This record gives sequence, structure tokens and C-alpha cells, in this order.
Amino acid sequence: MYQNIIIGAGASGLISAICLARKGETVLLLEKNRVVGKKLLATGNGRCNITNKNIDSLRFHSSNISFIKEIIKDFNFNKIESFFNSIGIILIELKDGKVYPMSLKASSVVDILEYEVKALGVKICCETLVKEITKENNQFIVTINSIKDLSETMALASSNSGAKAPLPSLEYKSKKLIIATGLEASSQLGGSSFGLDIASSFNHPIIATLPSLVQLCSKEDYLKYLVGVKQEGSVSLTANGEFISQIRGDVLFTKYGVSGLAVLDISREVSLRLNNYEYCLLNIDLMPDINKNQLVQLLSSRLDNKSDKPILLWLEGFINKKLAKVIIDKSKIESKILKNLNKKDINKIVYIIKNLSLEIDSTKGFDGAEVSAGGVDTKYINPKNMSSLLVDNLYFTGEILDVDGDRGGYNLHFAWLSGIRVSL
Repeated sequence: MYQNIIIGAGASGLISAICLARKGETVLLLEKNRVVGKKLLATGNGRCNITNKNIDSLRFHSSNISFIKEIIKDFNFNKIESFFNSIGIILIELKDGKVYPMSLKASSVVDILEYEVKALGVKICCETLVKEITKENNQFIVTINSIKDLSETMALASSNSGAKAPLPSLEYKSKKLIIATGLEASSQLGGSSFGLDIASSFNHPIIATLPSLVQLCSKEDYLKYLVGVKQEGSVSLTANGEFISQIRGDVLFTKYGVSGLAVLDISREVSLRLNNYEYCLLNIDLMPDINKNQLVQLLSSRLDNKSDKPILLWLEGFINKKLAKVIIDKSKIESKILKNLNKKDINKIVYIIKNLSLEIDSTKGFDGAEVSAGGVDTKYINPKNMSSLLVDNLYFTGEILDVDGDRGGYNLHFAWLSGIRVSL
């Protein structure tokens, strides 16, 4: 029997294992993937944006804001830096307070975390599927199947004309059970709703999950001309005609819609509105550093009423060629050459530059999402040590909880600190 069983060897699962083992407790770590930390390897474009120097409750989202305020209290950047220094990872700060390992390699973070877990005597079982969880006599009983054994059993059954063989399984018992499975985001890296099934089996209320930090989809015809174009801009969201939010950053046009940092940052609000069947419209200001009047003056000053230069070529002096074509098409100006362009035409061009509209009909879903919003309702979780208020010795850490953060290291910060708190 173990003192602790942790289901999920991602960020919060690994750090929970280390902190509990450092207290001298026995730990079994179960992971369905072939390796630990698979999602960690993809964070920060493979560099692992571990945390952010500027930790604030305003950078996190939940249906229970008081939980966020309580859980990050006294758990700022310095607390996380101290932990990583203790396992030999030196952190560096880059743009916008984002903090990375000095190696700038996510693989080094995973390697060192895994080494520390093993060095502390934690047993790791990868390629493991949890079949059943029950609680009897104040003990959790976790029944598992080995993915490898299952594959071999299925192959044997197939070779024997479909004869069914018993599935091999093992039972492990523990005093405490920590659910660190994550949620549906990045299913190709192992994301799933399995942890919510466990929470529900113990009667924990669930806040509906939604994809966040995700690409947005649109059927606008002009997108086919813009595939691959990246433009710094200001993105505004309206839902059912009501202004919701505005974000500044780059926008990447794709065949399915839009991506880029500004789009990812605003995507949580879009997901929420789409889930409520609201009409979502993005308005993109392609030149946010120049106001409308300044842009009119700039373009007007470049007019040449004697030039036969094509307007498309002329507009290329101000903006990407592909964008220039779309701007001209959407402006519906009749003139094709510069000498016939008038002030009314310039106003039309400026309007499109400052208000390129894009109707959003869906997102790329959990497959494309970096994180899931929603999860286990934190009203029934003790923020001091992540324990359930409904079931003794049951704990939840990381993304499975109804807490998600902004892009920039905030989601990993929550994963680390929730994992540390389990051992308090």
C-alpha cells in the first residue's frame, strides 16, 4: 500500500510527487502516455514557459475568483523559482515577464523533474490505464491495465479466431489519491476528460469545459487570399453587437480562420460566447499605431493625380500585398489606377484597414487548444492543500480544476503551485 497515488505525470503530478516524496511519503505515479511530461515538452514552443514574474489574480479565470486569490497568496514567482533552483534548474526572464529555463529547452525541465522523482524513490508506471477507482475502509483502490499488456492480449485474441482472453489488471491501494490528469486540451498529447469522470464518480460538481488559447475559425471568403500572412494588429470582439474585449498582438491568417498571439489571447471570450450561441465578430485594426485621421492624411499625401501606377502597387507601400488586395476588394472602389483615386476612395480604404471584419463561427476545439477552461468546481476544494471538501484524502491539482490562466506562463504557474500545496 502506498501513502499516495497520483494519476497523471504532467506538471502538477510531477511536482506533487517530488514534494510528497521529500516529506518521506511513498508515492505511486500513474501515466497513460509512454513518457512523463509529454505536454510539458510542447509548452513555450518547446522552450517551456515555466512561469511569469508578474503573478496576479487578474491573469487567471474561474467561476470562483476567491479561490484564485487564496491559492496564489504567498505563492509568487519567488516560490516557484526556489523550487526549480532546488532541483538544479536556473530560470531566466525574457519578454513580458515570461520565465524559462536557462537552457531554453522544455526537454531539460522534463528530464530533471523525472530524475528527481526517481531519485526520491517514487514508482512511475507509464502506459497505464486506470480501469476503476473505489474507496473502501478509508483506502483508495485503483485498478489499472497496462497498455502494453492490453495490446498483447488483443493480438492473442485476434490470432485465436477472436477468442476472448481475460484482460490483465493490477490493484494498488493508497491512503491519499491525487488527480492530476489535466483536461481535454491538446488531445494529441494525451488530453482527455477522464479526470472529470473520476471527479464525478465522487460526486464533485463540474463547471462545463471550453477550449481556450485556441485558433478561431471563419468562413469569410477573403481568407483564401491571406493564408500565411502575419500582421501586428488590434483585435476587438463583439458578441451579439456588444463590445466584449480588445487585444493587441500579431494576427496570423490561415485557410480555416485566424491564429496568432492576439487571437489566442481573445479566444477564451470567443469560446464562452459561441457556447451561448452568440454571434461573434472580430474587427481587426491592421494599423493600430496610426489613428484614422493620421492614416487618411498619410495616404492623401501620397496621391499623385498624374500617375498611372496601379492602386494595388501603390498600397503595397503601406501594407502587405495580399492584405492590400483584400482591402481594395472590400473597399469596392472603382478606380484601378492612382490618378483616379479620390478622397472618398481613401476614406473607404482607411475604414477597411482599421476595421477588417471577420465573423467567427467556431474554434479549432480542444485539439487545437493550449488549455481548457472550466473543470472541477473549486468551491469544493480547499485552496490551502488542494484537498476535496467532499471526500477525505482526495486531491485535485492543475488544469483539471476550474482555473485557467492567460498566455505567458500563468497556466504552468498554477500547475506548479497547486502541486506544491498538496504536500502542505
